[in-house]
Amino acid sequence: MRNRRTFIKHTTAALAAVVTPGILTAAPSKKIRVLVWDERQPEALKAYGDYLGNVLADELRKNTRLEVRSVALDDAEQGIDSHTLRHTDVLIWWGHVRHGEVSEEKSKEIAALVSAGKMAYIGLHSAHWSNPFVELMGDVTRQRIRRDTGISEKEMVFQRPELLKALPPASERPGPYVEWQKYPNGDRRLKVYLPNCVFPYVANDGKPSTLKAMKEHPVLKGLPTTLVLPQTEMYGEPFHVPEPDELLLEEYWENGHWFRSGMVWNLGSGKVLYFRPGHETYPVFKEQWVIRLLQNAIAWMAPSA
Repeated sequence: MRNRRTFIKHTTAALAAVVTPGILTAAPSKKIRVLVWDERQPEALKAYGDYLGNVLADELRKNTRLEVRSVALDDAEQGIDSHTLRHTDVLIWWGHVRHGEVSEEKSKEIAALVSAGKMAYIGLHSAHWSNPFVELMGDVTRQRIRRDTGISEKEMVFQRPELLKALPPASERPGPYVEWQKYPNGDRRLKVYLPNCVFPYVANDGKPSTLKAMKEHPVLKGLPTTLVLPQTEMYGEPFHVPEPDELLLEEYWENGHWFRSGMVWNLGSGKVLYFRPGHETYPVFKEQWVIRLLQNAIAWMAPSA
């Protein structure tokens, strides 16, 4: 009888270990796959000692929950072949002057993966007018108009933005916006001016900025409500993008300009984050609060999360 009781006791304990979360059989947490895409501007070598994307990837790798790769525009298939994209949870994008070299087809593929909830996208600083970000903002615009008007895209005419070589005047109407257009045969179409994702003011004078948290949010977890960058490039509103689903940060400069520097949009089943700080001639990505914010964002946005 004693041996039988001992056997039952040991068997029960073994079964409990199998079915109880965190005991013996608990599978290790799956790492979040992060792809850092970098245009690799030589100017970054002065501030970082390496290309910006490599430095950012090294900082993110310190988080053992992340599996991080750094790729570049000059890599094979620009570092964003379809296999790589399908095996990425969060794509972080930094570009500056070579945006036009990324194809519309590849930008559409990125946007489709985000909309399907298979990947999240984080645009940094001058990635605001990268082809993938402009495509994503166009898709957000289309999604909202379908939702708000109930009309199909067959009843719409889309005015796509051109890749600008200069900033727009402050007087230009911020996109996106819509107008009804009447044709000679009596038909009416909703003309949709898609956003060009730019703004009228820039100053690369290295002045400090102050960022203020606009709400409590997982992306801002563990950070103070007021944050300071000792040196940065200035952007000034209005920013020609759809209204964000969540405004996380506003940034201010002593010259009176301000910018919505942390914004989130929901696209289909996925998420897009724009984070303004990150110029290549100032070591913004050596600021530990910036790295903490990006780690938070990755953990919150990743499809596996």
